[in-house]
Amino acid sequence: MGMTMTQKILAKHAGLESVRAGQLIQAKLDLVLGNDITTPVAINEFEAAGFDRVFDKSKIAMVMDHFVPNKDIKAATQCKQCRTFARRFDIEHYYDVGEMGIEHALLPEKGLVAPGETVIGADSHTCTYGALGAFSTGGGSTDMAAAMASGQLWFKVPSAIRVYLSGKLRPFVSGKDVILHLIGLIGVDGARYQSLEFDGPGVAELSIYDRLTISNMAIEAGGKNGIFPVDAVTRAYVESRVDRPWTAFEADPDAEYERTVEINLGDVDCTVAYPHLPENAHSAREGRDIAIDQIVIGSCTNGQLPDMAAAAAVLKGKHLAKGVRGIIIPATMHVYRECMRLGYTDIFMDAGCVVSTPTCGPCLGGYMGILAAGERCVSTTNRNFVGRMGHVDSEVYLASPAVAAASGIAGHICHPEEL
Repeated sequence: MGMTMTQKILAKHAGLESVRAGQLIQAKLDLVLGNDITTPVAINEFEAAGFDRVFDKSKIAMVMDHFVPNKDIKAATQCKQCRTFARRFDIEHYYDVGEMGIEHALLPEKGLVAPGETVIGADSHTCTYGALGAFSTGGGSTDMAAAMASGQLWFKVPSAIRVYLSGKLRPFVSGKDVILHLIGLIGVDGARYQSLEFDGPGVAELSIYDRLTISNMAIEAGGKNGIFPVDAVTRAYVESRVDRPWTAFEADPDAEYERTVEINLGDVDCTVAYPHLPENAHSAREGRDIAIDQIVIGSCTNGQLPDMAAAAAVLKGKHLAKGVRGIIIPATMHVYRECMRLGYTDIFMDAGCVVSTPTCGPCLGGYMGILAAGERCVSTTNRNFVGRMGHVDSEVYLASPAVAAASGIAGHICHPEEL
């Protein structure tokens, strides 16, 4: 029996000719990631275990992005612990104020992930890098500690779901709509501990940024990872950023899948996930009666330059509805600068929005956009659980940048074509 893309990557990193679903393996890692929330716990475990060296200072990345610039004394203390550890072991890829970005946007931008590589991160959305044809998945801080010391981890090889894409995207429809549509079809546990493997002619319709968004939210369907084939789009993105050798893997023709989910991209409309699960998917056209208080455009899911461009195109020459707050968060400093250069920042501010330094802040209910009881937010983030962005009686509606911007202007959930 043949292997999927994920299984081939894991077999290579385990030094095996082949692997099968359910098999336990020990695989070498190409990159270990942590942020300012998860790394301090990993450092504590690292030191408690008596480790006195890291396996490779060039293969560890620490990105201070959740509460940076520090929002309080606890956040400052956590970041100081990370800085101290990074200096002690001369960690090459340490990113802090002025150089940081939201981790899952920053690492691809910096060329730290390439096709065929294996990445573990102490953050559930580490599955983002499957967009580049890599195996990447989230883990716990204890996993990170062991990985920093050994450069290896144990994995159970996942079975796979094939997601076959065909057709062409409609106007205003993006990767965010595609993944919300998919999660609406299969549910938040529809791919539990499985690999979501995307293929079909419709893949060529998706930009690398669409793919990053889709892979990022594989975890919201319960997936172990999401992964895309390496094609001309992938190569164009990677070859301008990665200067080391890499290997692209393809699924075997006789690879085994648990099932196939077929999606015609032409059938996907602008989609909104209502509270309190990403599977609660509805067309944006259904939201006229849902008044909102805030929009957030950014995050590791939708803070890239094309996301900013989509929001700016909708907001240009318009203003947010009275009583609606708008928060725009470019995902990296490069994206931030490009927003200024291209005039997006002025468009956002003219529309009544504020523009923040890169941060995960509002996504996890940390800071920079906390909701009070009874408030509703249309957000381009990736989770809308109870209390995710603030009070347990607040509501989060997940959407694309275009839908969030249109909703901010309308004062209620709104399809961009309805403005």
